[in-house]
Amino acid sequence: MNAESRTLHRRHDLGTLFERTGRGAAAKSLLIVVAISGGLLLDQTLPFWGQVLTNVAVWALFLHWLRAAGSRERVTLTVCVFYATLGEIFLALAWGLYEYRLGNVPLFVPPGHALLFALGALLAARAREWIVWFIPAAVAPFVCVLALWDADTFGALLFALFLLCLRFGRAPRLYAVMFVLALAMELYGTWLGNWTWSRTVPWLGLSTLNPPLAAGVFYCVLDLLVVATVARRGPRARAAAISTERASAA
Repeated sequence: MNAESRTLHRRHDLGTLFERTGRGAAAKSLLIVVAISGGLLLDQTLPFWGQVLTNVAVWALFLHWLRAAGSRERVTLTVCVFYATLGEIFLALAWGLYEYRLGNVPLFVPPGHALLFALGALLAARAREWIVWFIPAAVAPFVCVLALWDADTFGALLFALFLLCLRFGRAPRLYAVMFVLALAMELYGTWLGNWTWSRTVPWLGLSTLNPPLAAGVFYCVLDLLVVATVARRGPRARAAAISTERASAA
């Protein structure tokens, strides 16, 4: 497969994640930004009820989006929530990389990941191919400096994982966009105090920042898993439909 074929293949994979990315994309994107930023602010402003209200609001938005979605989009968002839930349990509760304000995993977090994924897909569908090399090139000098100063050695490891996602993943534009979106959300959430990253990485003993510069790679891995799962499901779903049709005809 030549470079042009790989580019078309990647665009096709990204385009099939959401069936109606061209309709009201700007309004959808703005709604997600308001929901996430407003929800995090509300969670931090009101000690207990803020999280409860944010849980209800984010899940209501997610379920409304899910109800109005096409079949492919519905599967994509559901798979994203599933992987996000497992990831949060492992990273926050088992590994202890970061801790949420109340010591739990807020219920709004998994669907919030799915909404951020949707925002990334909407933006990545319109992004140019050069973003795939521009983002890592712009970030690399800062990663190296922080690692050499022993301020964020964990970030260097995460950045290497980010490069692997770009190289071998099905949707590199999505990963590049999500890397930036996730870093922006991490900076905002840690600034508000919704969660705090550990200064020393458990099990590894590496240094890190609050948040790590390359924290967005966790979202890239999440998106990689979602894209790969949905891509695998496509042929299986078509095969099952054909089998059903043949059985009905018989």
